Amino acid sequence: MTLTLTSQAFRQNGEIPAQHTCQGADVSPPLEWSGVPPNTKSLALIVDDPDAPDPAAPKITWVHWVLYNIPPTATRLPHGATAQALPGGTLEGINDFRRAAYSGPCPPVGRHRYFHKLYALDTVLPDLKGPNKAALERAMQGHVLTHAELIGTYQKR
Repeated sequence: MTLTLTSQAFRQNGEIPAQHTCQGADVSPPLEWSGVPPNTKSLALIVDDPDAPDPAAPKITWVHWVLYNIPPTATRLPHGATAQALPGGTLEGINDFRRAAYSGPCPPVGRHRYFHKLYALDTVLPDLKGPNKAALERAMQGHVLTHAELIGTYQKR
């Protein structure tokens, strides 16, 4: 069985609805997954934009959401997931907006791609005290069993 990640809000390579962006309510889209390997101890989620600031000349990957220690029994994150709505034990890292929360697409120019990456890990990570993406990726090294990716796009109107 393969790890898969989907959303009821948008399809693979489809447009992310405005309600999940800075031009709307800026709430997280619902995410669902299946195919978690049986030896998974935790899951991690990173949402980022490799097209910042301009898809014609990208310079950085902008991070929108960092979650880890999601229980392997969890199968979804609800629409508008706040810290209180996350599965028990889930910890949040710091995004590039300097927040421990979801911050949606807000591209300054052009149509950007937003990568929602779910990782199955063979361990429960220690409390990393609000890690950024790089710190989480370092902690995950050697522990990734598999991963799934869902890409959405957005351009300001």
